[in-house]
Amino acid sequence: MKSGFSLLILIAGFGLYILGSASIYSVSETEQVIITQFGKPIGETISEAGLHLKKPFIQKVNRFEKRIMEWDGPPGNMPTRDKVYIVVDNFARWRISDPRVFFENLRDERTAMSRLNDILGSETRNVIARHDFIEAIRTNKDRKVPREVNASASIADARIGILPAISKGRTELEKEIFTSASPKVKGFGIELMDVRFKRINYTPAVSQTIYQRMVSERTQIAERFKSEGAGEAAKIIGERERDLKQIESEAYRKVQEIEGAADAKATEIFAKAFNQSPEAAELFEFVKTMEAYKLVITPQTNLILSTDSDFLHYLKSPDKTKAAAPAAGSAGLDVLEGLPTLLEVGQQQ
Repeated sequence: MKSGFSLLILIAGFGLYILGSASIYSVSETEQVIITQFGKPIGETISEAGLHLKKPFIQKVNRFEKRIMEWDGPPGNMPTRDKVYIVVDNFARWRISDPRVFFENLRDERTAMSRLNDILGSETRNVIARHDFIEAIRTNKDRKVPREVNASASIADARIGILPAISKGRTELEKEIFTSASPKVKGFGIELMDVRFKRINYTPAVSQTIYQRMVSERTQIAERFKSEGAGEAAKIIGERERDLKQIESEAYRKVQEIEGAADAKATEIFAKAFNQSPEAAELFEFVKTMEAYKLVITPQTNLILSTDSDFLHYLKSPDKTKAAAPAAGSAGLDVLEGLPTLLEVGQQQ
């Protein structure tokens, strides 16, 4: 009797446990719950954390994420307005704003991800197709001012390295995708938080061609810089040569001026020395004539002069020569000793 009563209590306790488990459920801070009865949602969304009650066995708890979730769609090939085929990889942030509508239309997060792939992928393709390639890879912040180009450079060279102007930029394209996709996903109980481009690249078919063109463009820029550098070097070398010649010319002019001044001073000193008396002037004439004889009358000299030539008057007048020689001193005698006689010159001729 006692064992049967204990078994009955055990069975009742187990039944109460099963009934309580089926009637009580908990909601965490990161969840929101929809209660369905025979597959149809009833009541309001439960988002308050804690323990809650439901009808056992006929009602079911459907839990949905309350936090912001990430959508990372697959990369897709798509053309731009200027017929450039690119690979676009973007991502988005979203959350379930209306669990009831979400449950009625999508049921679970996996279906939501599939629907986001369709909507966001389609809107991304439409926005990219309406704009040029340069708009998708640049923003307003990285707009560059073209650098000054040498006036001697060609028009083709002047365009190298200058980015074309943009009207919107990548940020505006992201906003367009967000604006177009938000109303469409809202009908599924989803709130789109943000859409961003992760990566934009050329398709593999044209990447190699683009790389070669980039290399060629950089090579042209490098060659232009080299030519400009060579021109500047030639200009500097030319200026250096000009300055050197100018310095040398100026130095030569100063040397000539100094030498001319020295010769003038020496001549002035000679003039003052030999103009002090008639005897000094005659001595000067005699010394200079003897020096001229020594330079002109040599064994290799052939002279044809008239007998009344003033150049030989010291040789034609022995008395005058002897009278002037003592006055000339030892310097005049040394000059006379070095002169060949007229007889010797005549014999050599």
